[in-house]
Amino acid sequence: MKNIVLTGCQGYVGAMITDQFLKDSNVDVIIGIDKDDYDQLFKKLLDEEGKKNITERRLFFIHKNLSDKSWIYEIDNICKERNIKIDSIIHTAWQIRAMYGSKGYAKTWNWNINGSDNLFDYTFNNNIPKLIHFSTVASYGSFETNSVNKKFIESDDFRSSDYIYAEEKKATEEHLQSRYLRAKNAGYKGQVVLVRPAAVSGPRGRYGRIRFGLQSNLQGKIKGGFIMWLIRLLTTFVPATSKWVRQFIHEDDVVDIIKMFAVENDNLKNDYDVFNICPEGESVFPSDMAKAVKKRIVWIYPWMARFAFFIFWHLTRGKVPTCRGSWRGYSYPIVVDGSKLTRIYDYVYKYSCKESFITKEGRYSFYVND
Repeated sequence: MKNIVLTGCQGYVGAMITDQFLKDSNVDVIIGIDKDDYDQLFKKLLDEEGKKNITERRLFFIHKNLSDKSWIYEIDNICKERNIKIDSIIHTAWQIRAMYGSKGYAKTWNWNINGSDNLFDYTFNNNIPKLIHFSTVASYGSFETNSVNKKFIESDDFRSSDYIYAEEKKATEEHLQSRYLRAKNAGYKGQVVLVRPAAVSGPRGRYGRIRFGLQSNLQGKIKGGFIMWLIRLLTTFVPATSKWVRQFIHEDDVVDIIKMFAVENDNLKNDYDVFNICPEGESVFPSDMAKAVKKRIVWIYPWMARFAFFIFWHLTRGKVPTCRGSWRGYSYPIVVDGSKLTRIYDYVYKYSCKESFITKEGRYSFYVND
């Protein structure tokens, strides 16, 4: 029976991991940590577990920010009450949206970088057997020299850019590696896995959690005042640059991969490993996007995307999440090779990139009809 700490339990991926792990008889206790408190799926699970007494409960929630170390005391308390030890820590927590202004950037850096450092230190200081960390393919860097024919592999270096999300993830991987090596030299025997997912999609993501994004805007799902009306007006067609391309991974595949690492394999094949998680096959191109939303393509230049992103970012003071550097991902491709996971662990992706992007099938298909 596995006892798991899950950060970001109120997030898109975190709530699904919680849901599926609670259905697994090999999982005993899940301790979720999150600074937010809004995900309906997680709330439903927590309410159901809250009706049980302490000795029967399998789900606990710690409403804390990782940059505030008081969560450590609460984890230790739960472990004492249930007489358990933590087997795995899964780190999905992240403030993805940049906050406006220099104070906003400093706050997200504290939450993401210092919070992650606190979690890594807790893992290694307490000899937790496994740590699974969510990184991103964005840190390979979106640059004009990128090509759809050059797929990034795990050994390729991350490159510096002006996109804060990619830079924070890059810094966090560097911090994790240095802390792991220091801990290993001090006798740490546990294992670390980093996953770098492509864009996660699926019925829950597209229908159950409507968030500001390209696909949501093109489908007309984002409502609001004048600014949102203007954005909807600008997306009555599909604006695309000549190098625009996306890769997607289905939400079910993401959860199954994490379960494979955290629950199904007691001993992983390497003590420290990194995986791009992205199905093989064709990526999603502008023509695929246009077909999916039933709109025509209007070709634009990267400078146009950069200008539009700049205007909306400052005009809305960050409410439209088009922060500095984010235009690059809309203009230049990052195409990755996700075959290493299959080679090493024989994992077969259930959905291709294109299927992940458009399918209404999956564990959460019931959201489509809600």
